[in-house]
Amino acid sequence: MPHALPLALIVAGPTASGKSALALDIAARIGGTIINADSMQVYRELRVLTARPTVAEEARIPHRLYGIRPAAEAGSVAWWREAALAEMTAVRAAGRVPILTGGTGMYFASLTDGLAAVPDPGPEARAEARRLLADQGPAALHASLAKVDPATAARLRPSDGQRLARAWEVWRGTGRGLVAWQDQRLPPAPWRFAAIRLDPPREALRAAIATRFAAMLAAGALAEVRALLALALDPALPAMRAHGVPELSAHLRGEIDLAEAGRRTELVTGQYTKRQATWFRHHPLASQACTHTIHARYAGLAQFSESDMADLFAFIERVG
Repeated sequence: MPHALPLALIVAGPTASGKSALALDIAARIGGTIINADSMQVYRELRVLTARPTVAEEARIPHRLYGIRPAAEAGSVAWWREAALAEMTAVRAAGRVPILTGGTGMYFASLTDGLAAVPDPGPEARAEARRLLADQGPAALHASLAKVDPATAARLRPSDGQRLARAWEVWRGTGRGLVAWQDQRLPPAPWRFAAIRLDPPREALRAAIATRFAAMLAAGALAEVRALLALALDPALPAMRAHGVPELSAHLRGEIDLAEAGRRTELVTGQYTKRQATWFRHHPLASQACTHTIHARYAGLAQFSESDMADLFAFIERVG
């Protein structure tokens, strides 16, 4: 019997685990199109620092939703979900398999679990929230939020500036608190999802992060950050907080040397990979029968045994 819903593959895992390389090899084997599921790789100004696929890789396999948004415009989970669903439908219509690849767990969850249908609060509300956060600090913003939206404030830490600013802009722009919107959810996407999850050892990730940062510097990361700073963007924008941007910005301002910028970037990236691994480990994607976990870092076909690859593609054939 044919499956009632179309199949989409997910290649998930922490930063520097080898997701992009694995997705490329899978796509080449099964006729797939790779759809970006990384919140920073959507920004066109950040090809090097976000380790976006190279021009040669994009020529080898179709890629979608990479570098499509200017750094001056903040992306969102809701925006990405709508764009990803449109691309998935187009990919299937072309007779190919959508392969969602990235490290942003909330993006995957918006498809598999659904998403609160929060309207766009608008640029004025966003600007006000960023201004209040910058002028008053997160603790004062939390106190202000507690007066107008106590239900949401109760769920947020007074130190969590990013989420507090988001809650304020939603209340200011829609007239309702963020928690109040939770009951109005978009449903899970009408697709079947099968996941390949990379879960390499911590020491392998640490080594890969250090190697990757050195490669980024050699590929022009400093020039990329210099060009980004020349745009004079709001420092609260997501692109301005991408790993390596604050650290290399501090170096370009003469505040720290390049070695310290590298140490800090590797540190924050390593901390982020811990949060990513925890999220994927506890999400239903990791425990369902339709998930294949690889406990190693993927560095290309030559690094894996024939039996490893046979197991992987047997899984893909089974879920397909």
